[in-house]
Amino acid sequence: MRRAAARLDGVAHRTPVVTSTTLDALVGAEVQLKAEGLQRGGAFKFRGDYNAISSLGPEALARGVRAGSSGNHAQAVALAARLCATRATILMPRDAPASKRAATEGYGAQVVEYDRYAEDREELVAALAERSGAAVVHPLWATDQNPAKPRTLGRRGRHQ
Repeated sequence: MRRAAARLDGVAHRTPVVTSTTLDALVGAEVQLKAEGLQRGGAFKFRGDYNAISSLGPEALARGVRAGSSGNHAQAVALAARLCATRATILMPRDAPASKRAATEGYGAQVVEYDRYAEDREELVAALAERSGAAVVHPLWATDQNPAKPRTLGRRGRHQ
């Protein structure tokens, strides 16, 4: 966890935890909200994906990374790959929102479309990676590597 936090230092934003007395009153408990919309790429996924990609050795980075997503993971992998000076190819459903594709390509990734109703995403990502020797960045693996918890303490604000 400490190594992951060190890799992210100066790269990921230190997003605040906020609270709301109004929300607390509505639910009858203290609610703490992590403002991850302020993170690079707009989501917590960036921390896990950057940690995963920045942990790769030089040979693996030279081969690039692959992932399957039409959401925050796609943008996080694309941005993290760019920051780590490697290539990202993202398998994205053909019917994904144009804004998601544009954001992913805007971060520098190549997008490969597939039919989510007729094709298996995991099989396609694995095949893309096998052909190129690229590493697969899986969203659940990246999330498991996400050092968010130790970084959230002590940065709360109270809003009405």
